[in-house]
Amino acid sequence: MDDWKKSSRRILITVAIAYGLLCLCGCALQRKLLYFPTKIPADAIEAVAAGHGFAPWKNSAGEIIGWKMPAKTSATASVLIVHGNAGCALNRDYLAQPVHDAADVDVFVLEYPGYGARGGSPSKTSFIAAAEEAFQLLPKNSPRYVVSESIGAGVATELAKNHPSEISGLALFVPYHNLASVAQRQMWFLPAYFLLFDRFNPEACLKSYHGPVKFVVAGADEVIGPASGLRLANGYAGPKELQVFPGAHHNDIAGQPAAWWQEVFSFWQKNFVPPVK
Repeated sequence: MDDWKKSSRRILITVAIAYGLLCLCGCALQRKLLYFPTKIPADAIEAVAAGHGFAPWKNSAGEIIGWKMPAKTSATASVLIVHGNAGCALNRDYLAQPVHDAADVDVFVLEYPGYGARGGSPSKTSFIAAAEEAFQLLPKNSPRYVVSESIGAGVATELAKNHPSEISGLALFVPYHNLASVAQRQMWFLPAYFLLFDRFNPEACLKSYHGPVKFVVAGADEVIGPASGLRLANGYAGPKELQVFPGAHHNDIAGQPAAWWQEVFSFWQKNFVPPVK
């Protein structure tokens, strides 16, 4: 009996040590498990961008921070796109082009640090800093809208929290209420909720925003799960439209046609109340 107890204790200790090591590995490697940037050589980036219909978007230091599609005529507004955690900004012509075709707007797609040819490393801190810089560069004399997909919901809602009266509308594709909860859903065998460094929390951020929000949820989202996006939409107290695509997967719904975007612009314009000066 004593031998059995000793053997059981050794097994439990071994399992506990192995699980602890697994948790440590998950913690150390979490950003590699969260972000999947596509890198493009700097000497080729502008040629690649031109092939996708983009022109360079530069900051005051002359650094490329993203890509733009200028309005065909005089721009009536600007749209900032903050994309998901895979690929890079140049992959988002399927988002940018229909927005550009729907209205006389300048469309800007932010390149995250560590993506494309941009230096730096992906993280919540670097994403938010890049988005803040980008937002400040948008023309301030006309409406500014923010569009996101997937992890970009965390970036977009942080901007909305920080600039509640300056953002005239949001459109969130496959959003989530709390990234830590999504991480726990994906990595159920680890205490991912507590280990996550980059704790994007759109649900908390939207409490500070009261403008119009278009929520777009994939009914069969295998990455985030539709329940998270529905929770975010149902908990939002401001003007909103919720559209669910039944049977659609995570990467199926962001490429909407220009006519769809014209309806979004109409929703934004009807429901945004300019701040009293």
